[in-house]
Amino acid sequence: MNANTLKKKAAWAALKYLRPGTVVGVGTGSTVFYFIEALSKVKNLISGAVSTSNSSTILLKKHGIKVFNINHFPSLKIYVDSADEINYKLQMIKGGGGALTGEKIVSAMSKKFICIIDPSKKVETLGHFPLPIEIIPMAFSYISQEMIKIGGVPKYRKNVITDNGNIIIDVYNLRISDPISMEKKINSLPGVVTVGLFSLRSADIMIIGTNNGIQTLKKSNIY
Repeated sequence: MNANTLKKKAAWAALKYLRPGTVVGVGTGSTVFYFIEALSKVKNLISGAVSTSNSSTILLKKHGIKVFNINHFPSLKIYVDSADEINYKLQMIKGGGGALTGEKIVSAMSKKFICIIDPSKKVETLGHFPLPIEIIPMAFSYISQEMIKIGGVPKYRKNVITDNGNIIIDVYNLRISDPISMEKKINSLPGVVTVGLFSLRSADIMIIGTNNGIQTLKKSNIY
């Protein structure tokens, strides 16, 4: 099966975690677009969704799914998103689609975070995929120099302005053996809006679409 077929399998498998009347947190990206398609088939069972990006909001509404303002909720029961990379501890790199800040906020507010992927996203060590960092524009030079100090190769993501009006740099050449420490370090730098490391708030459940069916890994089985 090709990658898109496996993404679709994982996306549809996430539906079993939904409960009637739930407001679902919805991420961003190609795998999530399959989840939105699946969600549209059960839209009468849920109350609606909270979206992490303008692109997901547009697609949710296109499928007739009500989209709520996140500020109307103190928390969410469930959040479904994908990853650019995910390790065996369910820590991730996210933000290839530029929605990392919205994804950070919704995942932090959610009691259960389900990550849906195809097998290519599973890695032993994070960092093969470039690490996205959303920053305010005036911090570009400073943050770039700080990334060089830790061995990274920062590159400005051309022609991209985030939903929050900021820019993104992608940091190559990192081997992230301690994601929690690096997440804290980068988030502490002035001018950083957020870094695309999801280790302080990792996924609770990983669903992998494979040629042999669905594989599921739960954080409770790891720690």
